[in-house]
Amino acid sequence: MHYKNDTIIIREFTPEEFPLFSTLFENENVTRYLPYKTSEEYKEMFDKAVADYEKGPFSRWGIFNTQNNDFVGMCLARIFLDNPDQLEIGYTLGENYWGKGLGTEVCKALVYYCSSLKLNKDIVAVTDLDNIGSQKVLLNNSFKRIENLKREDRELAYFILEK
Repeated sequence: MHYKNDTIIIREFTPEEFPLFSTLFENENVTRYLPYKTSEEYKEMFDKAVADYEKGPFSRWGIFNTQNNDFVGMCLARIFLDNPDQLEIGYTLGENYWGKGLGTEVCKALVYYCSSLKLNKDIVAVTDLDNIGSQKVLLNNSFKRIENLKREDRELAYFILEK
């Protein structure tokens, strides 16, 4: 996925950018709503993302500031693990980029990307039940909240953008 506007660039990570990726998850405010992962698990996640670029079309990508190339966060699009008939989008932004409308921009870019694949699948997103900020972004991007998704270890707010 490659996307660029006046504010953000979404592109593949280079293998050398793991330190940027891992730093994002060192902030407790950023990870508050995410499942706990060890640093080794983040390394595995990053390595899989880079390997997935060859396989296409799904992976995790870096989000960068267009003006100064500062690392903003990461986003993903993938087949939804809980329902392979759906595509899941998600993003994690560095705390210094919260509240600036970037979540909305990333969400729109991911929806556009998934729609352009013409797979005829609904697009979904899940958030922690307490992550009101991300839930507002999804609602503002025409997603509908549906019944919570129940997993073995937790319950998540479940949103869908029907095709």
